[in-house]
Formats: sequence, structure tokens, C-alpha cells
Amino acid sequence: MTCRAPEGTVDELDRRIIAALQLNGRAPWSAVARWVDASETTAQRRYRALRERGVLRVVGTLELDRTREGSSMLVRVQARPGRGLDVADRLTASPDVRFVAVVTGAADLIVDFVARDNDEMMRMLFTDLPAADLITSTEAVPVIRAFTSASMWDTGLLPPEAAADLRPSSLASSCDRADWDAAPQALNSLEQDVVAALKQDGRTQVSTLARTLGHTESGVARAMDRLIARGVLQFRTLVEPALIGYDAEFMVWLSIEPDRLDAAGRQLARHSGTKFLGAATGRFNLVGHMVLPSRADLFRYTSDVIGALPGLIASDVTLHLVTMKYSWHRMTRTA
Repeated sequence: MTCRAPEGTVDELDRRIIAALQLNGRAPWSAVARWVDASETTAQRRYRALRERGVLRVVGTLELDRTREGSSMLVRVQARPGRGLDVADRLTASPDVRFVAVVTGAADLIVDFVARDNDEMMRMLFTDLPAADLITSTEAVPVIRAFTSASMWDTGLLPPEAAADLRPSSLASSCDRADWDAAPQALNSLEQDVVAALKQDGRTQVSTLARTLGHTESGVARAMDRLIARGVLQFRTLVEPALIGYDAEFMVWLSIEPDRLDAAGRQLARHSGTKFLGAATGRFNLVGHMVLPSRADLFRYTSDVIGALPGLIASDVTLHLVTMKYSWHRMTRTA
């Protein structure tokens, strides 16, 4: 399925449904209906219509740092003049890439590679890099700890009480995790199968999963409950930010004094426009994926939000021109 996001395809009820599913992609329709002020039947019908039109998609996502399923590497890519979209197309087609954005600024593209180990990451970045003949330089930025993730983001379209009601209790802020020093736990074969299936459709019913995977419903339900309880399996709703009122999508790349990194990360993670924020290594040690209502808002954001961070040394902003791939799924924009 390809996600298409033409202008003017959603109304206010659609936006509220999207907002509810962003808080919890597997929320019961009874709970969604209560917060969007519509009947369960209407909420389900609207969701199916949005999904069939390619406007949104609910997917299961895996928190890699809690498992042995791999690690990610954000890469800032510069392409040969005039070839940025060609590079983006080839990187988007790669099964090793889960996120691609064409951006402005010091980089032409931002790419998120996922590999099982260092040898596989070396192959991706140095031996088998897609479109290597069209790339002039790369800069790898490994994220070493998350302050917040896209699954935690609140669109702000529903009252604060909605998050408390809809979100699973296991979905706690990454800032407050107590298991950062714990060794990652490997997934068993059933858990791997459940995650793979939910990556395609996060709202697949347990009965359907059981039939597809050839397991009992109780076994599949227990596996899913374990993954959710451990914070390994989360759910997010993929949708073009502009459709829910956020016309400016961008990434921030910050250099923070090492002894102020935790304080700066916690402060920026609390901002309403922060979808993802992580500590990294290299010249940028704090990296975030953000949204704002308009590009004009970037002026105040730069001065009042970035400028107020403790220990700030330097900053860079890469504004998205188009996001080609979110969470493994290609996004196609139409006029």
C-alpha cells in the first residue's frame, strides 16, 4: 500500500480520528468514538475510507534498543547537483532503509539505515550503498538513546485527557525509562512473526494474526501483550503532517555541551512539536524530528526554543521538502 496525501482530503472528524489513533494505533473503536464525538460505526467507516485512499496507515514499530533485532544509523547525504531525487528514489527502494526525507540545508537527504550488526552496517554504508555513484558525501550519526519517539507524539488535536485514556500504560516517556542499562532481549520466533505482521497493518485483529501465522489466538495474544508490556512493540499512525495542520516538518541537529546533554534533551522532548528526539555521537549529539504549523513559526522556534536550550554550542536545521519513506513505508504525494 502507498500512502497518498492530496490536499483537502480530510475534514475535522477525520483529523480527530487520526489524532486518536496517533495516541494509540490499536485503541478500541469505542474509546476512539468517545473522543472524536462520533459513533463507533462512523469512526470505523471513516478510518477504512482514509486507509483505502492511502491517507493514513497504522503500523506496529519495534524499539530496536530493547531487542537484538538491529540498530539504526541516521545518515546525512549530499548528492551530485540535480540528482537528489534520483538518490532518494533508490534509497527509498532499499529494504535496509526505514526513513528517507529530501531536505534543505547542509544535507540533501536524511536517511535511516537499520542493520543487525556492525558488519551489516558497513556493507550498507560502504560496500552496497544505493546510488553511491550519485552521492558526493555522507555523514553517519548513530543515535544512542531516545528521549522521545514518534509513538509518544501528541498532535494536540484532542484534549490532554485523551492521551491519559487512550495510551497504553506501558507507553512511558523514554526519558524516564529505568532499563537503559539492561541487556537487550532477543525475540522468539512467534514474537518476530507478530512484529512483522503488525508492521504491515497495526490494527490487524488477533484472530486474523493467529490464522495467518498458524498459531492459537491465546498464544498470539500473549506474545503481543508481552511485547507491548515491555515497551518493545509500539504503534504509530503514518500521515502527512500537513493534513493535520503541520506544514513545517524538519530535523534539528544540535551540538550540546556534554554535561548539559540530558537536561537539554529532556527540555526539548517536552516541546509540543517534537516527534522524535535522541542523543547521538559525533559533532551533533542531539538530533530531533519536529513539526510546526508553518515555516514562519521556525523563526520563534529557533530563537525561543533552540536558543533556550542549556549548553547549546551550535545548531543546524534541515527542512523537509518531501518525506519519501516513514517507518518502512513509502509515502507518495499527489497534487
